[in-house]
Amino acid sequence: MWLATGLGVGLVTPAPGTIGGLWGFPFAWALGHLGPAGQQTAIVLSVLAAVAICSIAARALDGGKDPQAIVLDEIVALPIVYVGVLQRSPAVWVAGFLLFRLFDISKPFPARQAERLPAGWGIVADDCVAAAYACLALHALLWLDRVLDLAWLTTA
Repeated sequence: MWLATGLGVGLVTPAPGTIGGLWGFPFAWALGHLGPAGQQTAIVLSVLAAVAICSIAARALDGGKDPQAIVLDEIVALPIVYVGVLQRSPAVWVAGFLLFRLFDISKPFPARQAERLPAGWGIVADDCVAAAYACLALHALLWLDRVLDLAWLTTA
């Protein structure tokens, strides 16, 4: 329960997905030091572990399909946003997080459908889809920033 609720943050804060998801930053930062293969392996393993943990926590909380107090799904999905992102300025971190929250809240296809999967799969899968959309959008923003020489996200 402690892991699923982000050390209890999901139990006591308004907007638990947003606040609890901030725990994903140190995790994403650490995984960014593993290299591409290590990063991808760690993401897959953490997502699989989160599915099991979130399944148990959802039953314990008796909160239906995706209890708000569970924030581990946001934590393990956030590193997906930064896969392949080499520029990690504060602006890039913030842009990625905001994009992730946008897609997690709006749940574009197939995120809403993924949410209907059973137990922990549904809790975690929609966040992984949102993170994949955010990753694509962040790469597009970084490309535009570079091509248009805006230097909002990237540095020279």
